[in-house]
Amino acid sequence: MKGFHKDPLAHPEDLIRQVYAYAAYRLGDGHEAEDVTSEVFERAIRYRRSYDRSKGEPIGWLLGIARRCADDALARRPRHEPGPEEIATVGSVEDDTVRRLALDGALAQLSERDQELISLRYGAELTAPQIAQMMDAQTNAIEVALHRALGRLRRILEAEDAETPRLSGSGRV
Repeated sequence: MKGFHKDPLAHPEDLIRQVYAYAAYRLGDGHEAEDVTSEVFERAIRYRRSYDRSKGEPIGWLLGIARRCADDALARRPRHEPGPEEIATVGSVEDDTVRRLALDGALAQLSERDQELISLRYGAELTAPQIAQMMDAQTNAIEVALHRALGRLRRILEAEDAETPRLSGSGRV
């Protein structure tokens, strides 16, 4: 067949970006997401002969591996890691970094399923039908679950925003 590649890793550039983005959503940017991405492709290379195109696109297969690798990485983490509020101090980082830390902290408060759905949708940039196929679920169920997960995330962020002290003109809290 013309254009048909049996090798799921024939064109890895976009796949690497999507797997890393997924891992970064689940674990945070940095070395841990990079390590998981490397582990995913190491396993994919080792088991590439087991890939079955009839069961879905290569990204679905790779993200299935990434889910297991991310779960393993999360399980290896110490029970308590400093949260964003323990790391950032007022005025010590740029606004974008503060927003990212707030988002990371809010995501950590969601259930594993909500984190997974948001990671697949916005980290790996999968559509609801792609997520549904990967999770063996109905597209409508995934859309509803995503909507609810985003609502919970929004409420957490709004609650945290309401609790955040604002600086007055004098520079004091």
